[in-house]
Amino acid sequence: MKDLVPQGIKNIYHFLQAVLAVLINGHPSKKLKIIGVTGTDGKTTTVNLIYHILKSSGVKVSMISTVKAIVGEATFDTGFHVTTPSPFELQKFLKMMVKAGSKVAVLEVTSHGLDQNRVSLVNFYEAIITNVTSEHLDYHKDYDSYLRTKAKLLSDVKYRILNADDKSFKKLSETGSGKMVSFGMEKGADISADNIKIKKDQVEFTVKFKNQEKNGGSLKVSAPLVGKFNVYNILAAIASVKSLGIENKRVEEALPEFPGVEGRMERIVEGQNFEVVVDFAHTPNAFTNTLKLLRDQTKGRLFCVFGSAGERDISKRPIMGEIAAKFCDYIILTGEDPRNEDVNKISDEIASGIKKEGGIQNQTYWLVADRAAAIDWAIKNLAKESDTVAILGKGHEKSINIGGKEYPWSDQMSARSALSGRLKK
Repeated sequence: MKDLVPQGIKNIYHFLQAVLAVLINGHPSKKLKIIGVTGTDGKTTTVNLIYHILKSSGVKVSMISTVKAIVGEATFDTGFHVTTPSPFELQKFLKMMVKAGSKVAVLEVTSHGLDQNRVSLVNFYEAIITNVTSEHLDYHKDYDSYLRTKAKLLSDVKYRILNADDKSFKKLSETGSGKMVSFGMEKGADISADNIKIKKDQVEFTVKFKNQEKNGGSLKVSAPLVGKFNVYNILAAIASVKSLGIENKRVEEALPEFPGVEGRMERIVEGQNFEVVVDFAHTPNAFTNTLKLLRDQTKGRLFCVFGSAGERDISKRPIMGEIAAKFCDYIILTGEDPRNEDVNKISDEIASGIKKEGGIQNQTYWLVADRAAAIDWAIKNLAKESDTVAILGKGHEKSINIGGKEYPWSDQMSARSALSGRLKK
């Protein structure tokens, strides 16, 4: 029945929930400096980077991300399919943060969460938009609607932190309130990266400030993250913490100790002579960034195991197939939260893009509906020395939705099980 109710009506209901949740919990966001991070890609890593730098600098800080919530010293698992909690859960978390003595809260915010009023009446101090590329068009219908929804986060904030290199920048820079701080790699950004070195297990670069004197001179970055896309995430995090008055020295000391994020370019190592990487990439932009990086780093062949979520944006499926075929030697299409859709139908739609790039079924790509079997086959039977097996799409998630029901799941555990079986042979 709920599917018959227009989304606009549902959103009014969600707003009333938000009002009630705020009243019940005593409007806790008024007692915190709240940093909201949204964007198509990079949200989770950026949230974790900001949290880590602030924590390392002695700031009392809490966070909520796709992967987990940290309230004071307590950690809560959030590794399912909803990034932004319901208004009642969110306000409860914020109240707990105030009680734990936190002064700052870093929140990952989705377009769904913004549109559905889950963050209504939250007083954001800073708003960060990492990038905006086509995604969730099953829900938002078109890119402009998606962009307008993301832009809601920019209203009534003290700082707007935007990616100067992203195609959304011009429109977003004309939206919202508060001081705008831009970051990027091109000339003209308030905070930019120079002398970038992308290594296998870290990135290094120098941060250049447009107003060098005000920002305390130069800042050198060395962080255990990989890829050009993570340079943007680091720059966004630096822009955020600098707006809170964190000194350059504190940032320089914190970044080399960054622990990383589960399911984000996570290498699975069990003593094998090839690479296995688990990553959350599930958008065309993230696919391009991740697979290009792995292609450049792989001496042997690149295998990719992935699917596409059921009952979600179907327009991206052939695009992701095309991208995978450009960078990968071999592809295994499989289930990724098919929900009530047929896995084979989803795979066929992805395969149309693979074929466009010359892919041939059962020669360069295969359909293996069961995700565990697909991972098992790639690791146990296909990979050889110096190859890379990329397992994409689910990352940190702890469940898989099949037939509308959630089942326990972990790409990491599945990969380790396959490696263990292979190494015992």
